Amino acid sequence: MEQLAVLLGVAYTPWKLAGLATTPLELLSFLLSVATVWFNIRQSHWGWLFAIISSATYGLVFFGSRLYGDMGLQLVFISVSIYGWYQWLHGDDSHERLPVTELSTRGRYIAAAAWLGGFAVLAWFLKSYTDTDVPNSDGFLTAGSLVGQLLLSRKKIENWHVWIIVDVLYVALYLHKHLVLTAILYAVFVGMAVLGLRAWRGDVPASGRMALE
Repeated sequence: MEQLAVLLGVAYTPWKLAGLATTPLELLSFLLSVATVWFNIRQSHWGWLFAIISSATYGLVFFGSRLYGDMGLQLVFISVSIYGWYQWLHGDDSHERLPVTELSTRGRYIAAAAWLGGFAVLAWFLKSYTDTDVPNSDGFLTAGSLVGQLLLSRKKIENWHVWIIVDVLYVALYLHKHLVLTAILYAVFVGMAVLGLRAWRGDVPASGRMALE
């Protein structure tokens, strides 16, 4: 236990990187997260491994910043990443590589309803049971991130639309919480999400419009 305490103390030690306040743990999470999205854009299943590791490290970052919704989301992300990894390798009926598809209109309504419903539940929970000072923002973006991750796990192209919205709003939230490096990371994510949308758009077959499963 003493060694673990020392290790966490080093991980949370404030640093200055090019004039920006950060910690070794936040910097490591930054690099792992960029690698994750890069692999996702390339439709490489190895992105899920980096997603699992980066979710674990960012869970510790968010715990230190009292962003409990985001911290809990990382645990969900780890579970969804295991599911997504399997789906990308064996997800269609023939157990071939999962193709990129679009949501049906009904599927989009379901995704939007899930986002709003998740927001209502998470915001209530965070207000009632934690000391976070941003329950609404944390709840809204946590719910949106979960929807985006689930869509990504099924290779729905709309995941990139969700991530663009979520990442833009996260920049503002992380600046508010003085996680400057993470705010920069999410600004980078906005550009990467746009690139991902463009890269995936050409892979959607004419018959690829499917209902949300």
